[in-house]
Amino acid sequence: MAMSSIARRKSTLLSKNLCSSTESLRYTLSLSSFSRYFSSGSDDNDVVVIGGGPGGYVAAIKAAQLGLKTTCIEKRGALGGTCLNALLHSSHMYHEAKHAFASHGVKFSSVEVDLPAMMGQKDKAVANLTRGIEGLFKKNKVKYVKGYGKFVSPSEVSVDTLEGENTVVKGKHIIVATGSDVKSLPGVTIDEQKIVSSTGALALKEIPKRLVVIGAGYIGLEMGSVWGRLGSEVTVVEFASDIVPSMDGEVRKQFQRSLEKQGMKFKLKTKVVSVDTSGDGVKLTVEPSAGGEQTILEADVVLVSAGRVPFTSGLGLENLGVEMDKAGRILVNERFSTNVSGVYAIGDVIPGPMLAHKAEEDGVACVEFIAGKHGHVDYDLVPGVCYTHPEVASVGKTEEQVKTLGVEYRVGKFPFMANSRAKAIDNAEGLVKILAEKESDKILGVHIMAPNAGELIHEAVLALQYGASSEDIARTCHAHPTMSEALKEAAMATYDKAIHI
Repeated sequence: MAMSSIARRKSTLLSKNLCSSTESLRYTLSLSSFSRYFSSGSDDNDVVVIGGGPGGYVAAIKAAQLGLKTTCIEKRGALGGTCLNALLHSSHMYHEAKHAFASHGVKFSSVEVDLPAMMGQKDKAVANLTRGIEGLFKKNKVKYVKGYGKFVSPSEVSVDTLEGENTVVKGKHIIVATGSDVKSLPGVTIDEQKIVSSTGALALKEIPKRLVVIGAGYIGLEMGSVWGRLGSEVTVVEFASDIVPSMDGEVRKQFQRSLEKQGMKFKLKTKVVSVDTSGDGVKLTVEPSAGGEQTILEADVVLVSAGRVPFTSGLGLENLGVEMDKAGRILVNERFSTNVSGVYAIGDVIPGPMLAHKAEEDGVACVEFIAGKHGHVDYDLVPGVCYTHPEVASVGKTEEQVKTLGVEYRVGKFPFMANSRAKAIDNAEGLVKILAEKESDKILGVHIMAPNAGELIHEAVLALQYGASSEDIARTCHAHPTMSEALKEAAMATYDKAIHI
């Protein structure tokens, strides 16, 4: 059988400087012996997971599937993450009904928001997801303890349960998966009423007339989009000179223009000096990041979304001597083990992207190591998605990063305005951009701005995972008419020429 084009290029792919990042994990360790850690008949667990978010509950289920006696401790009494996507979808449906349906021949006299019903739908979605995870716990025989866990020793966790009792959970291997919390700002106190975190923004009782978002990262833009669609005047204040600084520069500029067309206003290179909540609303004093004349912004609600920090307080880690970095992240080795034997950490509490799917991959790899198997996570190939409309999704290097590496490269782009499916559904804003190494044609990065970019990106993730070239994607048959054809056309434009533009 002839060797595939992917395999042929394996020997000519870029050297490891393209797999940079001191925080990148490429875990393909070979173990000289295989061993499992089973219970000895006592109440001790093989694995105890502190935290039942996306990383923690996945780690617990995987550990149980590997034959390890497992307990998961969660202080919220609810498993999984928060369901922002439910509100994103509901608010988008309202926006489409109000602004787009008529052009498709769907007309009605009026449309209005029933916010309690919308929040009820969101709460129902969260409850169903939580019950589903609890069902998976039962199916896989994971014990679930609802309460706040704190280390007593490297093998013992004291839990103050939600029922007001205390119990000690013992385990040979304990995984910290407590996630992250909102980064606080000096002089800004979150009360979840006028000054809210993303949690409070998901539970507002009424639509604020004026919403100020502090921070132009993924969460801030997503939450701003929700309330902007529902009628809020949204202003985003960002200290840096750009929104979402990790995004490819060209795509970011188009993305910002799209959000501005939707009515979102931006104050970049601006910092919040003080906040006054003494009146009915909120008054923010802001000034240029570099210093200068101060101005006042007035809002009904302010969303603080200036980043997140690892949630490690109150866990007793300092008593064990667990090492952390200056950012408060737990330091782990290639097997997710801390410097304290038997104590591990995954997800947002360790270095790497603070993303739910990254935490899930950490959890699986960590328990695989514990069970004597192989674990693998490559942080360079973790996709990022901003769930606005249009969505923006990416994997691999940005053009700015490729330039910094000094690698010769080619760029291929294809606009959705030239995609038949996108035009047919009247949703053609955005593009696909592919970066490939010039000599080998190996794909270095893919960036997509489109209504369903979060779904389209995974073909690119798989391509990068297996070292594919742009020609590999270009010569793969894509169904017509589909949005995915834009990725094929961008790949054609990268190594040769696109057909439809």
